[in-house]
Amino acid sequence: MSLPEQSRRDTRLDPYIDAYAERTHGLTVSAVRALFAVANRPEVVSLAGGMPNITDLPREALAKAVDRLIAQNGTQAMQYGSGQGEPFMREKIVEVMAEEGIHAHADDIVVSCGSQQALDLVTRVFCDPGDVVLAEGPSYVGALGTFRAYQCQIVHVAMDESGLDPVALRGALVSLRAAGKRVKFLYTIPNFQNPTGVSQSVERRRAIIEIAREFDLLIIEDNPYGLLTLEGEPLPALRAMDADNVIYLGSFSKIFAPGFRVGWVLAPHAVREKLVLTQEAATLCPPVFSQFAISTYLDDFDWRGQITTFRDMYRERRDAMLRGLTEHMPPGTSWTHPHGGFFVWVTLPEGLDSQAMLPRAITARVAYTTGTAFYADGLGSRNMRLSFCFPTPERILEGTRRLGEVLDQELEMNRTFGLGARSPRHYDLTTGPAPDIT
Repeated sequence: MSLPEQSRRDTRLDPYIDAYAERTHGLTVSAVRALFAVANRPEVVSLAGGMPNITDLPREALAKAVDRLIAQNGTQAMQYGSGQGEPFMREKIVEVMAEEGIHAHADDIVVSCGSQQALDLVTRVFCDPGDVVLAEGPSYVGALGTFRAYQCQIVHVAMDESGLDPVALRGALVSLRAAGKRVKFLYTIPNFQNPTGVSQSVERRRAIIEIAREFDLLIIEDNPYGLLTLEGEPLPALRAMDADNVIYLGSFSKIFAPGFRVGWVLAPHAVREKLVLTQEAATLCPPVFSQFAISTYLDDFDWRGQITTFRDMYRERRDAMLRGLTEHMPPGTSWTHPHGGFFVWVTLPEGLDSQAMLPRAITARVAYTTGTAFYADGLGSRNMRLSFCFPTPERILEGTRRLGEVLDQELEMNRTFGLGARSPRHYDLTTGPAPDIT
């Protein structure tokens, strides 16, 4: 005798759960955004977010320039525009990219709503569900979220203190192709990488390009920090070394201001056409007023001098971060030494877990981003990303002091309860992804 089948009793809170597209299962909350509500409290020293410090911009002069823009060109600036971006804006972008050795034509540029949308457009154009995307391990959390949203398989490639490891890249390509996987592109941040702060050496860049040519592999170069070098001159972009196999993503968010939401893609002609059509389907056109405002800034202000000002300001903060880590971190802790950008990547002593430790750090009024946010496979529990771009040097030093106390307490608790042998899962360069920074 069988029991009667029970009627369905759906206790799910979202009544639309069965209507969503399959790809929505790849949408996840950003670990950085999830911290904002707590980290932005004034009593908390936030070393978590990568928000640019724009206090040194000439805001009064910019306000007057925008007033003139509206008075003289308001009917154009507040109207619809081209899906590819305004011609004058694309010409200015060519000038900006020339600072890193890129020779390009304005016709091959597509303006986007920040480089995050540029990455979304490129992924949408190239990737089908199940396609493989290669990315440094660790990699930018926003990129990982985009790849997941398009149902890509993310495979990390190991890094060290000189950036992406060419030997590991070749090994990954050989293994994936032997397994019948379709690798669509390599995503890389060669300059002052987010989250590690590590830069690829020029020799590494040449080796990576050679491997890409050998395997007919497309490279997506994401370069928001390239001009924010704190030591020496900017390194040549990958796109400057190879115009055929590299799609370049750029942004004004770090070298001017993020609120205007203007980025761009530099792509071969055929790819550019697909990107324009995809852009028009997504937004009709990128923000026209922002393009007028940024073009006015580039025309009327010493933007190169402003970048120098930013460099000096960030260098002071970077130095405060490195000094604070040296003074306050317990033995067994190591970190990268970034030559530009916004971030330091910290490896904790054996037995510590940055994700488990975060609530206690918040209680101690200091915030960071856990290392697991920057991996697609759950690694990075022994790492954390610290950002030096926004807090003052004094706040950075105080934040590292508080963080050091938290680490000391965690180590003492492990010793008391004999937890030291239970080290969280972590890989170094010899066994898997992560910069070797010891």
